[in-house]
Amino acid sequence: MTVRPARLLSALIGCGLIALTSASGSVLAQEKVLRIGMTAADIPRTLGQPDQGFEGNRFTGIPMYDALTQWDLSKADAPSVLIPGLAASWAVDAADKTKWVFKLRPGAKFHDGSAFDADAVVWNVQKVLDKDARHFDASQVGVTASRMPTLRSARKIDELTVELTTSEPDSFLPLNLTNLFMASPAHWEAKLKAVPASVTDPAERAKQAWVAFAADASGTGPFKMSRFVPRERLEVVKNTAYWDPKRTPTIDKVVMLPLPEANARTAALLSGQVDWIEAPAPDAIPQIKSRGFTVYSNPQPHIWPWQLSFAEGSPWLDKRVRHAANLCINRGELKELLGGMMGEAKGIVSPDHPWWGNPSFDVKFDPDAARKLMAEAGHSAAKPLKVKVQVSASGSGQMQPLPMNEYLQESLRQCYFDVELDVLEWNTLFTNWRRGAKDPSASGANAINVTAATMDPFFAMVRFVSTKTFPPVSNNWGFFGNDEFDALIATARTTFEDKERDAALARLHARIVEEAPFVFVAHDVGPRAMSPKVKGVVQPKSWFIDIAPMRVE
Repeated sequence: MTVRPARLLSALIGCGLIALTSASGSVLAQEKVLRIGMTAADIPRTLGQPDQGFEGNRFTGIPMYDALTQWDLSKADAPSVLIPGLAASWAVDAADKTKWVFKLRPGAKFHDGSAFDADAVVWNVQKVLDKDARHFDASQVGVTASRMPTLRSARKIDELTVELTTSEPDSFLPLNLTNLFMASPAHWEAKLKAVPASVTDPAERAKQAWVAFAADASGTGPFKMSRFVPRERLEVVKNTAYWDPKRTPTIDKVVMLPLPEANARTAALLSGQVDWIEAPAPDAIPQIKSRGFTVYSNPQPHIWPWQLSFAEGSPWLDKRVRHAANLCINRGELKELLGGMMGEAKGIVSPDHPWWGNPSFDVKFDPDAARKLMAEAGHSAAKPLKVKVQVSASGSGQMQPLPMNEYLQESLRQCYFDVELDVLEWNTLFTNWRRGAKDPSASGANAINVTAATMDPFFAMVRFVSTKTFPPVSNNWGFFGNDEFDALIATARTTFEDKERDAALARLHARIVEEAPFVFVAHDVGPRAMSPKVKGVVQPKSWFIDIAPMRVE
């Protein structure tokens, strides 16, 4: 579909993207400014623990903050691996594998000028885990604690050494810690002091301090907040005192705009209102390329599934039905619909991955086999199986959720499924995902479409199939799990040697594919379109991307 000029104009007006004035144009001529159109409907939270899924990490986490560990986003031709962040090194205690010692990087400072040290790490762990801490923030718990469920406490050993304790031996902890961003304790304390004395309740004072912090954030990252308008824009400027010379920006300012509708994002790019858009409309990609823009993509550790409910009465309790749904989808045709911008999923990870495990069930397109299974389960064209799926209209990693889900809806009809789509705003869907299929927020849905990152074994598999991750602990929305899966997880989690852990995870993955608690559909390739003036772009094999080393010419 070609985006017509009238549609371009209406999309731009609807998004409030008014043409720049001559005065601002002169400023842009002097400043090196990068303008980004995000898929989110709102600016992800800026107080240190973003919402909006991993789009939040990508745009308000990684640019403004650092974690103890981080992903190497500097390569396009190799998987992203874990590297030191604010921690220079770490090791598990050989005598007690529930304890980890992290040696911190000297010289790192927060944007407010205060030093990053062991006290700051303890403070940031407490903000989401210690309900008795005066700076505890319940609003940050849901998007943080579920991503590192075994972390229990932090203890200062000396100024640059901290000990982290887990509830059980957990070899995944260093990977999980990429999600714990370090906010400035000193800056928060300053915000607390500014809360009016008339506010006497400690919890309310802390809440107001965090609200003020979010509007004037302070992390240690390569960019510093300069302007924040909720639902409209976030502006960050370069941190010239950043601790890592390789990531000290040359871009003066980055402007982030929420543009949840794909055609509106595309219109903003083509009209020159932004320099970069996430997930361009697939049918507009030829036009985007013909106008001189660059479209970047790379296979990502990512799964785009339907996650199925195993609550009492769910239509997915019958494995034949789950297998039938997986066999009824022509993923190659869906890939064509998306302009080639997807990978065809045969499981959570692909067959060339160390965690593949060679499952006995082959996820492929075989509608005859699917109809046979459905007939055995008692369903037919005259007696279809009704299923309801909660989906979003946009969102981080959701790719093109409405056309993709509408395609699935029609495809599954041929295999005796009657699919109802319940379309929600992305952040609402993401919140429902944490609440689970038994929560009233599910509104009778027995499946949910929320994409997941798969570079971390906890993120990829454990949180979806462990009985310890039922809501509200983590994202086992469908309440799938049993003793067999818990035992497979325990083996992987307590294995600290890489090859042996990969083998244990491969056994777990094979059983997940065989039991099919998901309809496995697609892997994202992270398409994003950029102006040719944006240089130094590395599209890694990751959900994330690093803005800091980029240039604007």
